[in-house]
Amino acid sequence: MQNVNSTQITSFESLYKQYYKRAFFFTKSYVHDEFAAEDIVSESLIKTWEQLRREHIRSAEALLLTILKNKSLDYLKHEAIRENAHYEIKNSYEEELELRISMLEACDPQEIFTAEIQQIVQHTLRQFSAQTRLIFEQSRFGNKSNKEIALELGLSIKSIEYHISKVLKALLTNLKDYQVK
Repeated sequence: MQNVNSTQITSFESLYKQYYKRAFFFTKSYVHDEFAAEDIVSESLIKTWEQLRREHIRSAEALLLTILKNKSLDYLKHEAIRENAHYEIKNSYEEELELRISMLEACDPQEIFTAEIQQIVQHTLRQFSAQTRLIFEQSRFGNKSNKEIALELGLSIKSIEYHISKVLKALLTNLKDYQVK
């Protein structure tokens, strides 16, 4: 930029024509964004013009260069903050993604289904009378034969088979989603 006395600049148009192109290339060399450089130069030229109209400035070029420098620094600092925020968000997302991957890898469907199945079995058993529950639990969890249960409870073997089959039928219905087809 060449040093021009402020009194030689008579209009915004003359200021614009004299400095825009050089101011643009100066600014773009630092901000590396054409649109941002255009905005910064335009704002800086307007601010320079307003200051030239309000007070006597020895060098319009020095004033413009100072304004360009400060606006470019503000832009670059804002970009640094924005980039840092993007970096933090990206890191946070990547950490969450890694956590979800590791949780899914550690997930044992057998354990999940076993717990769910046990809940369904317990819920199903609660729907029956205490005697039916007792007979089924002794048969399936106590490993007792139908004859042993019948002798212990004073019932017939057919009665024991009836109670067990009622529970098995209900379990078959309630556990249909877990059956292998």
